Amino acid sequence: MQLQLISFVLIFSHCMDYTGGQPNSSSRHRQHKLMTGASSACQQSGCLTCSDYNGCLSCRPRFFMHLERIGMKQIGVCMTSCPPGFHGNRSPERSTCTKCRSECDSCFTKNFCTRCRTGFYLHLGKCQESCPDGMVHSDAQRECVPGCPAECESCVNSESCTRCRPGLYQLSGRCYHVCPDDYEPNEELMECTPQVHCEVGEWSEWSPCSKSGRTCGFKRGQETRTRQVLQYPSPFGKPCPDISEIKECLVKRRKCPGGRRKTERNGRRSRNNRKDKESQEVRRERKRERERDRDVGEREDSDNRNKTEHRHRRGHNTETVSPEDRPVQ
Repeated sequence: MQLQLISFVLIFSHCMDYTGGQPNSSSRHRQHKLMTGASSACQQSGCLTCSDYNGCLSCRPRFFMHLERIGMKQIGVCMTSCPPGFHGNRSPERSTCTKCRSECDSCFTKNFCTRCRTGFYLHLGKCQESCPDGMVHSDAQRECVPGCPAECESCVNSESCTRCRPGLYQLSGRCYHVCPDDYEPNEELMECTPQVHCEVGEWSEWSPCSKSGRTCGFKRGQETRTRQVLQYPSPFGKPCPDISEIKECLVKRRKCPGGRRKTERNGRRSRNNRKDKESQEVRRERKRERERDRDVGEREDSDNRNKTEHRHRRGHNTETVSPEDRPVQ
């Protein structure tokens, strides 16, 4: 196709427009330009012969002829090496750039690819949609590479594991015996997860000086301040610092308001408590006395019953003995 196009351009360029059977000046100028290759454009681009309309028609030695499409038109260009997607064919007559196969991004010959287009993977010079058994595809290299690494149990390619062997932890497609810095092992997921460190807020203001919950009636007390935990740490993260602080404080002793009434109330409450305790003791003592009396009465009744039964048995035995059996006085 290239040879036919170039031949067509040569024939077209050598045609002359005749007016009265004579070539005009424009035809003679174009003919001279094609034949001698003397234009500066030809010299700069590596052309041996060229046309204003069709670019290079032939190239100097060691250059490749390449046809570039510009809209509906193809322009001849002489290049020292062919562009991506083409490979060079050298011959004594002319050297040309030939397009690679459609699945090749670059090639050495038409049937030997050196890099594949997206979606294809290179194996033994061929671009294939899937890799043979024992190999996996590498999206980065667009090649078929050996199967999963030794530490992988399954993988999408030689660079990315989807599941690690037992005892290993996965992180970003790789398997680790020990998780990298700032990561910690997750035994449930068998993954390396980011460590989470404790975060706390700002300290609160110091509380008023107090003692046993009171703010009066003492000279030495304590002040406290606290801060909240904003983020609790993960098992291997940095633990939380203290979230409360206490310091001693001195204040001028002052009486608590309402102290006398409170003392009287406390006294009445204490007296009432004592009375309640005394009444409870009296009730318990009375109960114990009733129980003792009941026990004594029960024992006396039991003794009386035993005596009565004993007398009845003795009378019965006396009646049953005959006069003859009685001993002689």
